[in-house]
Amino acid sequence: MNETPQIFFSVVAGGLIGAFFFGGLWWTVRKGLASRYAALWFTGGLIVRMSVALAGFYVTGRDHWPRLLACLSGFVIARVVVMRMTGARFQKSSTSGEATHAS
Repeated sequence: MNETPQIFFSVVAGGLIGAFFFGGLWWTVRKGLASRYAALWFTGGLIVRMSVALAGFYVTGRDHWPRLLACLSGFVIARVVVMRMTGARFQKSSTSGEATHAS
């Protein structure tokens, strides 16, 4: 049987799982930082995101490592896309290794 449609489905499923996971992370951080109950937001968000991601990988992989690898690839691609869409940027650290603060 031809595996190509199943691999394609796995990449798309991984992308959807990743979009939910990293989009949910972005949303949880924004809501949690503005809330009085930040620990509840972060803990609840972690449990929901991890549950959906693990269930999605389990259903998509179904004991076939190529599908699981394709799903993981879609997940990583979604991470890059969500980071670009939300404007998240890594800050360059100082080259001297010293902390930047006022003396």
